[in-house]
Amino acid sequence: MSKTKRLIYLALLTSMAIALQVFESMIAVPLPYGAKLGLANIIALVTMELFDVKELILVNSMRVLLGSLLRGTFLTSTFWISSGGVLLSSLAIIFMKKFTKQSMIGISIISAVFHNIGQIIVITFLYNNVALAAILPILFITAIPTGILVGIAAKETSSRVKFT
Repeated sequence: MSKTKRLIYLALLTSMAIALQVFESMIAVPLPYGAKLGLANIIALVTMELFDVKELILVNSMRVLLGSLLRGTFLTSTFWISSGGVLLSSLAIIFMKKFTKQSMIGISIISAVFHNIGQIIVITFLYNNVALAAILPILFITAIPTGILVGIAAKETSSRVKFT
């Protein structure tokens, strides 16, 4: 694939991830403690499937940065919490993809769990309150069905992408 095509595909993946992130921030999801579906993670998983580590980190970093600029949350607590979640989630995806034979759905569930851990770590530091970690079990439980849904969507999406 030429450098130009690669850049175009990565720009499209980044813009889709941003669109999903912004869309998800506008809808009310009936999940406890502000849990979200993690729709943008569909694109992260697709990126890792179609490309590699560098591209996953690029797409996820640009999504958090540009998404926060679009929503007016750059350098606010929301930005840092999102960054912490995306960092650990990305590391989990990379580890699972490189060192296990886990399915896309399994990787998605682990990614969702690590996203929650990353967010709680940042929240604990920002608000100097370890007690907030008490909601992790609830977030882990919500990570299972959301991880399954996101994993199925990512698997179906990546199977339909054809480079031309």
